[in-house]
Amino acid sequence: MTQTGIKTLRDSAAMRWIALLLLALAMFCSYVFMDILSPIKDLMQTERGWDSLAFGTMQGSEVFLNVFVFFLIFAGIILDKMGVRFTAVLSGSVMLVGGLIKYFAISESFVGVDELGNHTALYNWFTNNLNYIPLFDELGVAPFYRGMPASAKLAACGFMIFGCGCEMAGITVSRGIVKWFKGRETALAMGSEMALARLGVATCMIFSPYFAKLGGSIDVSRSVAFGVVLLCIALIMFIVYFFMDKKLDSQTGEAEEKDDPFKLKDLGKIFSSLGFWLVALLCVLYYSAIFPFQKYAVNMLQCNLTLNPAAEGTFWAGESVTIVQYIIMLVVAVCAFASNFSKKQGMKVGLMALAVVALVVYCYMGYMRGTAETIFAVFPLLAVAITPILGNYVDHKGKAATMLLLGSALLIVCHLTFAFVLPQFKGNAVGGAVVAYVTILVLGASFSLVPAALWPSVPKLVDEKIIGSAYALIFWIQNIGLWLFPLLIGKVLNSTNPEGTPATELDYTWALVMLAALGVAAGLIALYLRVVDKKKHLGLEEPNIKD
Repeated sequence: MTQTGIKTLRDSAAMRWIALLLLALAMFCSYVFMDILSPIKDLMQTERGWDSLAFGTMQGSEVFLNVFVFFLIFAGIILDKMGVRFTAVLSGSVMLVGGLIKYFAISESFVGVDELGNHTALYNWFTNNLNYIPLFDELGVAPFYRGMPASAKLAACGFMIFGCGCEMAGITVSRGIVKWFKGRETALAMGSEMALARLGVATCMIFSPYFAKLGGSIDVSRSVAFGVVLLCIALIMFIVYFFMDKKLDSQTGEAEEKDDPFKLKDLGKIFSSLGFWLVALLCVLYYSAIFPFQKYAVNMLQCNLTLNPAAEGTFWAGESVTIVQYIIMLVVAVCAFASNFSKKQGMKVGLMALAVVALVVYCYMGYMRGTAETIFAVFPLLAVAITPILGNYVDHKGKAATMLLLGSALLIVCHLTFAFVLPQFKGNAVGGAVVAYVTILVLGASFSLVPAALWPSVPKLVDEKIIGSAYALIFWIQNIGLWLFPLLIGKVLNSTNPEGTPATELDYTWALVMLAALGVAAGLIALYLRVVDKKKHLGLEEPNIKD
C-alpha cells in the first residue's frame, strides 16, 4: 500500500508475478545462450578443431572480465546507484553484443576459406596474435594460449562480453525480485524464477544439436544464431519490465536511484559478516560443480553410455521428433509447476500424475533417439517441479541451512555415480540410460535445494540498501570458480587421455572426482553454516514470512 492507502502494482499478486515472468523469461534466454555449444562439443572438435583445452578455455572465458577486471563489483555499484530497471536494460544490451560477436566467430564468414585455402585477414590476425597476454600469462590465468584456434579466441572475446551482461542480469533479477516480493513470497518467487530460467538448459540441449544438424548438413553457427535470437527476446523482456518498474516507483514515491546512494565504506559491512562469507564460499564450491559440469555433461554421456542412434528414415531420426519431444517436455514442466499452485487436491494430484506420465514418455523418446543431449535435457525437469515447493517451504517453515547441506550431499552422490557406476553399464544400453536418467534427475533436485535456500538468505545477512553489492560480491566469488573449473576439466581430460583420443571416447573419471570433491567441501561449509546460524541467530533456519 502507498501512504494514501491506494494499492500499487506490487500489492497485486497478478502484477507481481507478471514482473517475475518478464525477468524469468529474460534469464531463460540467457541460460540457453550460456550453454549453446555444450551439447555440440564433439562437433566443435571436428568442425572447428577445438580440443578439450580449447573448449574449456573458451567456456571459462565467460566470466573472465567479471573476475579479473572486477566487472561484477562495478555491476553491483551500478545496480545500487542506478536501480533495477536501468541495469536490466543495460545487461540485456551487453549480452546481445557479446552474443553477436560469438556468432561471428563461429560462422563461416570469419573462417572464410577461399578456393585457394586462404582464411580471412581477421582470422589470420587472431591466429597470430593474443598468444601472449602480459601479466596474465605470468600468473597463469590468461584467457588465451599459444595454439588456441582463432575461432575459439574470438568466440572467447564475445563470450567475455556476454558474461558481463549475463552476470549483471543475474544480480539485477535477484534485486528485482526482492524489490517486488519483499515481505511476501520471496523464496517462492526466486525458486520459480530459477525453475523457469533453467528450462533454458533443456531447451539448449534439445535445440542446439537440432539447428547444428538441420537439413542433414552440419553448421555449428546455426546453433549460436538461435541463441542470439533469444538474446533479442531477453532484451525486449527487460525493456517491458523497465516500464513496469517505473510505474511502481511512481506509485510508491520511491526514487530507487537516489535514496541511500552506494558508498564504498558500505562494503565493510558486507566483508565483516561471517554469514556472508560462508554463503559466498558455499556458492562458489557448489556452483563450480554444476555449471562447468553442464558444459561437458553431454560429452561425458557420449563417452560413458552405449547409444544406439535411430536408423535413418525412421520417425526417431527425423527432425519432427525434436519438436514433439520438446512439447512433451513443456507438458512436464507446466503441469509440475502448476501443481504447486493448485488449491484443489484433486487438480494437484491430476497435474502431478500427468507430469509423471509425460516425463516417462519424454525419457522413452530420449532413449529411442539414442542421443546424449536428449538424455541430459531431463536435468532441469525435476527442478521445475520441486523448486517452488522448496521455496514455499523456506518462506513458511525456514530450514534454509539444512537444505544447503542436503543439496551438497546429493551433489556428491551424483558425481561419484557418473564417475564409477555409469561406466559399468557400458554395453548395456537400457541399464545405462536408466542410471543416467535417475542420476541426472537427482542432480536437478540438488540444483533446486541449494538455490532455493541460498539466494533468499542474502537479505538476512546485509542491509537492504547494499543488497545489490552483496549479490555482486557473491557472484564475483562464484565467477572465480566458473572461470577456473571449465579450464581445469579440459586440462584434466587432456592429461588423463592419450593425445588423439576421439571426442566420444574420453575418460571422465578424474574430472568427475574433482567435482565430487567440491561437493564435499560445500557440504562441510553448509554444516558449519548451520552451527554459526544457531549460535549467532542469523535467521537462516527461520521462515521468510512471519505470522
